[in-house]
Amino acid sequence: MERRPVILSGIQPSGRLTIGHYTGALRNWAALQPTHACFFMIADLHAITVRQDPIELRQRTLEVAALFIACGIDPSQSTLFVQSHVPEHTQLTWVLTCFTGMGECSRMTQFKEKSAQYRHNINVGLFAYPILMAADILLYQADLVPVGADQKQHLELTRNLAERFNHLYGQIFRIPEPYIPPVGAKIMSLQEPTKKMSKSDPNDNAVLFLTDSPEDIHRKIRRAITDSGREIRYDEKQRPGLSNLIVLYHIATGKSITEIEHEFEGSGYADLKAALAEALIEFLRPIREEYGRLCDAKDYLQNILLRGAEKARTRAHQTLQLVHNCVGFLPTLTPEAAVGMAHNR
Repeated sequence: MERRPVILSGIQPSGRLTIGHYTGALRNWAALQPTHACFFMIADLHAITVRQDPIELRQRTLEVAALFIACGIDPSQSTLFVQSHVPEHTQLTWVLTCFTGMGECSRMTQFKEKSAQYRHNINVGLFAYPILMAADILLYQADLVPVGADQKQHLELTRNLAERFNHLYGQIFRIPEPYIPPVGAKIMSLQEPTKKMSKSDPNDNAVLFLTDSPEDIHRKIRRAITDSGREIRYDEKQRPGLSNLIVLYHIATGKSITEIEHEFEGSGYADLKAALAEALIEFLRPIREEYGRLCDAKDYLQNILLRGAEKARTRAHQTLQLVHNCVGFLPTLTPEAAVGMAHNR
């Protein structure tokens, strides 16, 4: 049987997911499931580099799991798990940390940016974040990793660490390649259309969340920033606010930019906004309804995550044992054998 390429990706449960998460990640992940061995994680270990409210973090973790499934991630096809449920992530991180130079981490652009953003909490976890990301990828022997522009530097460090380890000990790790998804529309802030929409934006009116109610969507689109002028024409540089609304209408309806311009020829911004709000409500309705159903079935969600963690640990433990053997650690029991011994005592 031909080996399917392995792909790994994850999202932090540090806030509500936006329409950009769906168009830029989750929709593409779902499309990969029939042809790839997919590992999708809720990256709670990464999330705590910034202070989190414990109750809220637990709640967000379940909510993100529900949204993954509502957006098409099938637990019977993919391995869906919580990062902290697989201790091999932190175990491999320590080994890789001992193979990483201080300069390699200090050069990371994201560390510099987040250090400036969170001056009150510049912690070692934030500094070592890329090493944990490398462990995430290498544990599952991933062939492909979906990366945005802000993660390319981290993937390069992952490749460097894998090649360094392999040079010393043989072909232990697969060298992962970046996976560039089909070009999707870039979703910009509804209030500052020159910057990307972000789940951490303090202005609620700037962000379209996947779980927004119809009333929320109407309000946010009605208040969305447009530009001077009256003609509805796509011009990303000169009219970013209007162009962002046209992109959203394209996503919600599947119509081309040209078709949208023809549809609203002679109409005003109010007409576009009204039609866009209704189109978005219908576009997001299946996700919102499935999400609501899943959130009422927390035991079901937790069972999926526990089964996913068991499956992930089986693969991760194999890699970790190889690594431990290379560096000279005494062998340990597999998780299954350890459980068996405990039952026999």
